[in-house]
Amino acid sequence: QDEEKWDFVLVSNIHEVGSEKEIKRKKFLDELSKKGFTIKKIEDKKLFYGVRAPKQIFQKYQRLLRNPDSRLQSPSAHHDIPVTTRIRIVNFILQNTTTPDLEKLHDLIKQKVFEATFPLHEKEEVREFLEEKWARWRDIFCQQPIEKIRCYFGEKVALYFAWLGWYTYLLGVAAVFGLVVFVAGITIFNSSQVSKEICEASNTIMCPLCDQKCPFWLLSDTCTYAKVTHMIDNEGTVLFAMFMAIWATVFLELWKRQRATVVTDWDLYRWDEEEEELAMELINNLQHEPRQYQHSYFRSTIILLLVLVMIAVLIGIAHALVIYRVIATALFTQSNSEFLREQANTMAVMTGAVLHYITIVIMTKVNRHVALYLCDLEKPRTFSQRENNFTVKIFTFQFFTNFSSLIYIAFFLGRINGHPGNYVRIAGKWRLEECHPSGCITDLFIQMAIIMLLKQTISNVMEYLIPWIAHKLRKKQQRPKKRCMMLGEEEEAEDPCKKQWLSNYQLNEVNIFSLFDEFLEMVIQYSFTTIFVAAFPLAPLLAFFNNLFEIRLDAIKMMRLRRRMVPRKANDIGIWLQVLEAIGILAVIGNGLVIAITSDFIPVQVYKYTYSPCMTENNTGVDCSTGYINYSLSVFRIQDFEPYTEPGLAPTGLCCRYRDYRNADDYSYTVQFWHIFAARLAFLILFEHVALCVKLIAAWYVPDVPQSVKNQFLDRKHSNLRKELRWVMPQRVP
Repeated sequence: QDEEKWDFVLVSNIHEVGSEKEIKRKKFLDELSKKGFTIKKIEDKKLFYGVRAPKQIFQKYQRLLRNPDSRLQSPSAHHDIPVTTRIRIVNFILQNTTTPDLEKLHDLIKQKVFEATFPLHEKEEVREFLEEKWARWRDIFCQQPIEKIRCYFGEKVALYFAWLGWYTYLLGVAAVFGLVVFVAGITIFNSSQVSKEICEASNTIMCPLCDQKCPFWLLSDTCTYAKVTHMIDNEGTVLFAMFMAIWATVFLELWKRQRATVVTDWDLYRWDEEEEELAMELINNLQHEPRQYQHSYFRSTIILLLVLVMIAVLIGIAHALVIYRVIATALFTQSNSEFLREQANTMAVMTGAVLHYITIVIMTKVNRHVALYLCDLEKPRTFSQRENNFTVKIFTFQFFTNFSSLIYIAFFLGRINGHPGNYVRIAGKWRLEECHPSGCITDLFIQMAIIMLLKQTISNVMEYLIPWIAHKLRKKQQRPKKRCMMLGEEEEAEDPCKKQWLSNYQLNEVNIFSLFDEFLEMVIQYSFTTIFVAAFPLAPLLAFFNNLFEIRLDAIKMMRLRRRMVPRKANDIGIWLQVLEAIGILAVIGNGLVIAITSDFIPVQVYKYTYSPCMTENNTGVDCSTGYINYSLSVFRIQDFEPYTEPGLAPTGLCCRYRDYRNADDYSYTVQFWHIFAARLAFLILFEHVALCVKLIAAWYVPDVPQSVKNQFLDRKHSNLRKELRWVMPQRVP
């Protein structure tokens, strides 16, 4: 039984005898044989080579690294070395075995000498347990068996699921708070004075929204939009933004504690990745010399410039989306459909959001190729260094891909468009969009809601369906030929390995970035959940439900639809932790800016405490925001329109209103504009400093490492020193 366990399977096409590919394949297999590997060949439509490493390799590993596997996972008969460690060592040797032509396995795969290489999903107890208790939709609310995941997939995958489970668990708290804020917005704030004034402003004539044939319109026409805006933009949102900034910090601090506890139980707290890699290099080749650390300022400068060029391209795409919305608004306002004319702005934002989602899908693939190319230019020393460099680059690119359009809507929309009679135009023709009189935050809400819903529905469905369909198709293609010669003769006994190897080959292939993709998806979602959460309080709730499905979706993919991942050792989530900490700081800045700039919170407060009837007339019987809408709209004389504009029929008066703080005579900024500008700046500085101080206090208050873990190490050190002392004591006796 034991002899039939194979560490890895190599798959190759059947090449002609004497062909270059066949010779290269033989040379590689000969090199493995020299290292003591046992090789078994099975022929079907493809050639399958099972490889098993000799015991000496694992004995060397245990001798060089005495500590890591002292507390074993499921011990196998192979010298009590865990299966995950065994697969990892064999994979390292396979990837670093060099043929006499100085070619490695990845070169041979590129040249189609070998088609695939993978460890096997074994029919073992752990796998059956995971398939039954973890990789099922019915277990969606059950706790994950992290220890069993570690036994089967290794520490890196186990830490990903431990992190994802912890993140989802704490998202539940944020989701409840966000839902309360949103429901409060619908119930309590629905009857706000500001939206009431907009609904009653049937005499307030607004300036046309486009240049050609657009009508003057009444402010009261946008009553529903105003109510929706105030449902999102209220005092509760400010509290929620502050809460989420603190939540992001507490989540990370609690995760550090959780990780310390988990890793200590695995005896990996002080594990050294570099030492392990050096040990495996020496096991593979005793003459190996370690690659030295190097740094080239010239290369770093080139890469930095290329990264900046890529960021500029991504910002350019965001500009293209802005241009689309401007042109779409102009076309919708001139449409024959009354609905499109009335909802031109909202329709432009919604279609723009769908277009943004499509650019995200396309640019994700482009970003990956660019980041990999830049990593190749950098020539990192080790695989983990390459992975870290790749992570930082792809996250930077993905951040700009996902957020540059949102940043424009949040901070620039309606602020750089000029004013009637002097609009800022694209190509001198189309004028930039304006904000609604009740604020721009609803546009941001719509954009975020559409992107998050599309990402969590279409992307997740595709994430499951594509591997599932691919697996079914492969299975169909690889179905063994039925033998037609069973005429009473004895049936040839089929090799027991054949069925297992074929079924593993029919699964979808995994690559080194399979787990990376899952992490990136979650970290981008974490950014959506924290950075602009002030504009979209339902983000944590959507993320929470998405993650409940995501955990089981990833589990099913790994157990049933994909080949077994090569297990990797790790004692934390790596550079992702720094990325999450950076997002935490961006969340404070982003939410501070949304409240200070996008939201109408500051202008309303300035009005209440400076210009309202409560202050000027000492009238306490009225709502302090009475008169705010009239105060926030400027007056424009119709005769001052640019000569080539053709507004609709002019109203009875000679003036129309627009959202800004400008004088009626020369259209310069009023004192109120500068007053609000100063208040926005003051609030931003205050919010960011308070939030960052609270984050620092939370980080200090919650220790990274629990005391129980520290005490465990203390006891271990103490007992080791006492043992050493026992060896020394007898020698001192005269």
